[in-house]
Amino acid sequence: MAIDYGLKRTGLAVTDPLQIIATGLTTVESKQLTPYLKDYFQKEQVEMVIIGEPRNWDDSATHATPLVEKFVKEFVKLFPSMPIRRVDERFTSKMAKAAMLEMGLKKMQRRNKALVDEIAATIMLQEFMNSINR
Repeated sequence: MAIDYGLKRTGLAVTDPLQIIATGLTTVESKQLTPYLKDYFQKEQVEMVIIGEPRNWDDSATHATPLVEKFVKEFVKLFPSMPIRRVDERFTSKMAKAAMLEMGLKKMQRRNKALVDEIAATIMLQEFMNSINR
């Protein structure tokens, strides 16, 4: 599972059992993320969670980095047996917007930030899987 954590919304993506294709799962209000994950982990088998780490071009922290750090600490306390990996999430939102344009989505659809977050999580997960399957 990939988590693209944000202040208001969090994009989620999952992979098929063979870990070939990443698929957008949903976007959840960040306030509701913990109950959502508790429920999801009870129903579905999840081997690992990757969490996007916001970084600037020069690899320095962004304004969102402390927010993600806080979430990671809470996640580890709540789900101590769940392996997590942090991954670079630079460019994923821009890539998501470009993908939406390529898919031919109309302007109003491309403004849907929840969809952008879900697609960004999907891109993050697919890139991660590609990197470990090389």
